[in-house]
Amino acid sequence: MQHNFIKTAAAIFILLLLVSCGTLIKPNVKTGIVQLEKGSYQLDQTHVAVLFKINHMGLSTFVGRFNKVDATLEFDPANIAAAKLSAIIDVASIDANNPDLEETLRGSSWLDTEKYPQAFFKTTSVNLLDQNSAVFAGELTLHGVTAPIDLTVTFNGGANNMLTGFYTLGFSAASTFNRSTFGVDYLIPAIGDAVAIEVFAEFQKN
Repeated sequence: MQHNFIKTAAAIFILLLLVSCGTLIKPNVKTGIVQLEKGSYQLDQTHVAVLFKINHMGLSTFVGRFNKVDATLEFDPANIAAAKLSAIIDVASIDANNPDLEETLRGSSWLDTEKYPQAFFKTTSVNLLDQNSAVFAGELTLHGVTAPIDLTVTFNGGANNMLTGFYTLGFSAASTFNRSTFGVDYLIPAIGDAVAIEVFAEFQKN
């Protein structure tokens, strides 16, 4: 009986220790753009997802992603209109959960990644929507064509990340554009023209 009591007490102690550690590690996230820290930020490569969605034959939505991306953010909550976002996507890193399809999409009928290995986005203006979000108007260069797109950005919050030692911004964004604008018009309309982009990321303050 004493042995069982000791085991139970030890289990409770370990549980309390884990709960305490979790509380210590969880950051004190502040929300609202005005609460975030001014500075130069670099994308955290371990916490980013760039997804694309496109209509497939009118039957479903096909979802893929790009696995290699880098970005920088210049940010001042007191002057959000001056924010600057720049991003580079390795187009050949396309991930469709199907190696054969990925090779097809890299080919000349689609993204032609041998000729156009990277896509670029950079802001031209920023307009505040509410306390957490803004429209980052900018230029997307894809498949050798540069055209304007709007990126609706939501700042999820900011906090000191005890696991990395960096002050970190949580960030999500969304946009929609027509691929035909960029000269990628193969199999339209069987495969949709409109492409929806979703980004989920964390930025670390330099």
